[in-house]
Amino acid sequence: MGHHHSSNYGKLFAIGIGLNITYVAVEAFYGFIINSSALLADAGHNASDVLSLIFAWLAMWLAAKSPKGRFTYGYKKATVLTSLLNAVLLFAAVFIIAWEAIEKFKNPVPVPGQQVMVVAGIGVLINTLTALMFMRGRKGDLNIKGAFLHMAADAAVSLGVVVSGFFIVRTGWQWIDPMMSFLIIGVIVWSTWKLFTESVKLSLDAAPVNVQVNEVETFLLQYPGIDGLHDLHIWALSTTENALTVHLVTVESGSDHLIDTLQGALADRFGIRHVTLQLEDRKMALNCQTC
Repeated sequence: MGHHHSSNYGKLFAIGIGLNITYVAVEAFYGFIINSSALLADAGHNASDVLSLIFAWLAMWLAAKSPKGRFTYGYKKATVLTSLLNAVLLFAAVFIIAWEAIEKFKNPVPVPGQQVMVVAGIGVLINTLTALMFMRGRKGDLNIKGAFLHMAADAAVSLGVVVSGFFIVRTGWQWIDPMMSFLIIGVIVWSTWKLFTESVKLSLDAAPVNVQVNEVETFLLQYPGIDGLHDLHIWALSTTENALTVHLVTVESGSDHLIDTLQGALADRFGIRHVTLQLEDRKMALNCQTC
């Protein structure tokens, strides 16, 4: 992860956290003043998402730290662990929203009216703005994607409050509010599942989804001067950096030129920039595989 990349997103995290802390304070204040449990509950949910933004920002800061002591790779993996944590927090939010929706089905309560819709509408704007700040980076970084999904989920929840409130005021149908909650739950679960599964895989050092192992293997085997390979490993150092180690069987072992050329080719074609190559002749390769 480059310094420029970290610096840019550091500013976005600071802005996003500042905006959402302000909104949580305003929402909690109005919820207390007008005695709205819906606004107070939503303020609590938004506060948990501010925490998730702080986690993601902290992980990005740790990933930029230099290796030290036993952490020979540094703290880059913190971004993977945080993306997993954010997925778990989103599933926890789904559980809370579902619990509240079921309670509303059992015991319908009137939506508090225009003020709730106005405050929730402000939440839609702030959360959408924050989500848009992280929208570009979500495809190439699971940590950023986790922050994006949290803010998008918050925007969806707030929008659900506004829309359901509007139709309830017009029709008097109280079941619209919990029904909207379940629709939002479906959207959150659908968008979060991929984040969760990919985070688990990266935590277990699986190859990143944007790197096809068979394509890398074919590329290396077709390269001039390479007769075979074994012990090919590809994994994620962080949510933006990948690593590769492999033993290559060559006609002439110890070729610095071949190593330099392959490292550049792997970086350009597959985006793998942390590459370790061990060159072996056929006899050495046979002994290595036997061991």
